[in-house]
Amino acid sequence: MCGITGFVLNNKLDNTILRKMVSRLYHRGPDEESYYEDGRFNGGQRRLSINDLKNGTQPLFNKDKSIVLLYNGEIYNYRELRKDLENKGYKFRTHSDGEVICHLYDECGEQLFNFLDGMFAISLWDKKLKKLYLVRDYTGEKPLYYSKLSSNEIVYSSELKALKDFLPLKLDINKQAIWDYVSFLWIPEPNTIYKDVYALSPGCMLIVSESNIKIKKYIDPREHEKPKKYKDLISEIRSKVTDSIESRLISDVEVGSFLSGGIDSSIIAAIASKKINNLRTYTIGFEKGKDPYGGNNDESQYAQEFAKKINSIHKTIRVGAKDFKNILDDFVHYSDQPFGVSSGLGVYLITKNAQKDGIKVLLSGDGADEVFGGYMWYKYLNKIDYTSEGSDNSSKDDLSFHNSNAPVDDKLKMLQKYSSHKRAWAWHYYASEYDKKSLFSQSIQKKAKSSLRFFKEYNPNKIWSPEDYIRQDREFYLPNEMLKKADRMGMGNSVEIRVPFVSKSILKFIKNLSYNDLIKKDRLKTTLKDAFKDILTDEIINRPKHGFNVPIELWLKNEWKDLVDEAFGETSFLRRHDIISDNMTIDTVNNMLNDDKRLHGHTVFCFIVLNIWLRKEFND
Repeated sequence: MCGITGFVLNNKLDNTILRKMVSRLYHRGPDEESYYEDGRFNGGQRRLSINDLKNGTQPLFNKDKSIVLLYNGEIYNYRELRKDLENKGYKFRTHSDGEVICHLYDECGEQLFNFLDGMFAISLWDKKLKKLYLVRDYTGEKPLYYSKLSSNEIVYSSELKALKDFLPLKLDINKQAIWDYVSFLWIPEPNTIYKDVYALSPGCMLIVSESNIKIKKYIDPREHEKPKKYKDLISEIRSKVTDSIESRLISDVEVGSFLSGGIDSSIIAAIASKKINNLRTYTIGFEKGKDPYGGNNDESQYAQEFAKKINSIHKTIRVGAKDFKNILDDFVHYSDQPFGVSSGLGVYLITKNAQKDGIKVLLSGDGADEVFGGYMWYKYLNKIDYTSEGSDNSSKDDLSFHNSNAPVDDKLKMLQKYSSHKRAWAWHYYASEYDKKSLFSQSIQKKAKSSLRFFKEYNPNKIWSPEDYIRQDREFYLPNEMLKKADRMGMGNSVEIRVPFVSKSILKFIKNLSYNDLIKKDRLKTTLKDAFKDILTDEIINRPKHGFNVPIELWLKNEWKDLVDEAFGETSFLRRHDIISDNMTIDTVNNMLNDDKRLHGHTVFCFIVLNIWLRKEFND
């Protein structure tokens, strides 16, 4: 695990620039740094030592050292791949999982990436062909950003902040990205907060040659057949999930696990505890109280009870408004670009505590909701008449499933009036197109394209099915929010978070599952629950779904009120940089927060995060 950065240039650049870029990635790899310079190609990395602690120093090479690898991630099936290569006569210098990539390139060229089960961002330099390959994993667990400098020159990095020291690159703020950010709480890839800087899409490779730069998908499109009998379906899910969890236990350092007391983390912790004696598990405990989305803020007692069942060494990290407020600057810094997902604060504190305990690897249950149909609103997806198509037009009455306090039946009537693309926004997201016109300055909104374009690009068909909405969550929401949160908040504390539920084998297998396979009689995650009911308690299986919700609506009106004043006051960075409307005052925001029909907390938090990000950006 590490952070990588580098560039391909036709002209030589001061080598101190590369070292400054690498230094920005220290948190991703505090154990070691290294560099490689070869004419046009210059690359460097910071290493977090997890496998082959003594000999895994990068770059890694093939036999004649014509292939040079700098890479971030873990290859979970490297032992099987290594054995096959050794049987073919390949000799290994290290026990690093990454060295497999070098020899596999000699064996099968660009096709090698189809054979990898893992999370990775790869920089592979072919000295003979003078080609650089930048490759990102199947689901987008590991980040990789780039900017084209000419038809055959490029700069890349694991994080945007490393690009600040690359002097040939001018980093201008992307106003369209800011417009989109407030709807989703994050900037949808491949766009970033900077113009002309992009995220490499999951499952893609970017190839830089002496003549051009091209991007293409590398993933084998073949899918698995769904078993015809339900018992066989359950058995295969059990097998694939178990294999995925156990493969992610490979490590030369201690592995721990998140444990919320819900289904997903409980399955992971239960299986991991059978392989790891005295498994360390972690959860967040909130102040007592109800949150606006239903349920109690604090569900830590369920995690504690399950920890006793599996005999893990469990730690509950008690937090309140002050604790999260104290880490807000760190949260914004390690998010790398504006990221308004408040639950990331909890992930950051857990990884901070794990790091203090000497834990470098944590397993997470993220992804199971998208993969197996676990979100609360999924059970209502089949309650809409999909033969009736509404409008994309935006108005002051637009409400999403999340930002309305209305009864469910009223929400469904509201969604019935929308187009399929607008429903994709309304099922899952926050500020509407109309909302944003009253929040942003003219300079932001005058050229802004509707954020609904992401749904139209994903599926231009006017009529979506329930399966379409779930698939879109897997391919859009999952990498942009859940996996980004896990990577940034984990690596902010030099902790690698592994996410078993998003393994390539699981994701390919569930592609052919129908809505009724996932959700039966309004019972969420039916197949996953049935597959693991013997290792879970009845209470965990039957307890109503409740996500990890920070009580942000309450805090913004009380303990965090000064953050509201700072973001929307006369001297805020939002005003200095002409981001918010002149009509936006603190009173306007307070009225939003006190609206008994709408929940605006996440929208307001987005602006608070953006204000802090701008302060850091321009005071850097």
